[in-house]
Amino acid sequence: MSLSVQQQKLYKSGLVYALISYGIWGIFPLYWKMLLDVPPPQILAHRVIWSLIFLFLMLVWRRDRIFLQYLSSPKILGTLLLSGALIGGNWFTYIYAVNNNHIVDASLGYYINPMVNVLLGVVFMKERLSRIQIIAVAFAFAGVAYLTFHYGRIPILSLVLAFSFGLYGLIRKKANLQSMPGLMVETLLLAPVALWYLWHVNTLGAGSFGHSSRLSDILLMLGGPVTAIPLFWFGIAATRIPLSTLGFIQYLSPTIQLLIGILVFSEPFNTAYMVSFGLVWIGLGIYTYSVILAIKRRNA
Repeated sequence: MSLSVQQQKLYKSGLVYALISYGIWGIFPLYWKMLLDVPPPQILAHRVIWSLIFLFLMLVWRRDRIFLQYLSSPKILGTLLLSGALIGGNWFTYIYAVNNNHIVDASLGYYINPMVNVLLGVVFMKERLSRIQIIAVAFAFAGVAYLTFHYGRIPILSLVLAFSFGLYGLIRKKANLQSMPGLMVETLLLAPVALWYLWHVNTLGAGSFGHSSRLSDILLMLGGPVTAIPLFWFGIAATRIPLSTLGFIQYLSPTIQLLIGILVFSEPFNTAYMVSFGLVWIGLGIYTYSVILAIKRRNA
């Protein structure tokens, strides 16, 4: 088999892994909506615990011991404690948004996220914005500002999701750690708090696990694989297709979420949201164009 054919097969498989990963993340609202009878903090705590168990078993099966190196380094542990707090906050905010009828706001957050990444790159990585990127960020800012002005309140959920995930990505990028072992250590560091919280609510008679429907118990347990498997597939995709291609596909997730929020759960999408999303989409379009230009210049 020639190298070009092999590369083509890797590209196609990477594309499939990326589409499946972002597709699963896109339909997450349907999953968390099935747990409406469970309070969001309990869903988060179970997600942490079952993710830890699943990730540990997966790493043992793969004979991957890198997480032991992470556990033996105080510096890495400190970094992963911070990144773990950010991803935990992101998970909680998303679950809360979905189960309180704010799926549209959640999708806006993930549309804004690429622009947040650009700003974080400027502030923390000393990157310089081109003129076209400044215009793109300005459109995204205008979209958020319009929604704020129209409703007289800042879209907190959208911004928390965008910035928590952006900061998480920034910290993990600077730390340069492997995805799955890093996530396992993050959940391990969050696990004591999660276990204490679940024990506490259970002693108060408010625990849902084992006291609700069997379906809810199964869904809470499956929160581990549902969290880890798409991330694992995403990691495979990232090594097989260009980052620019991955950048295009990432918009699949918030688009699916937006459609689910509007068409399945009948969340409002009035003129104010149309204008706000329109401005953000224009910004994303300009930013994507700037990325394509940069790639063409590098390959020239």
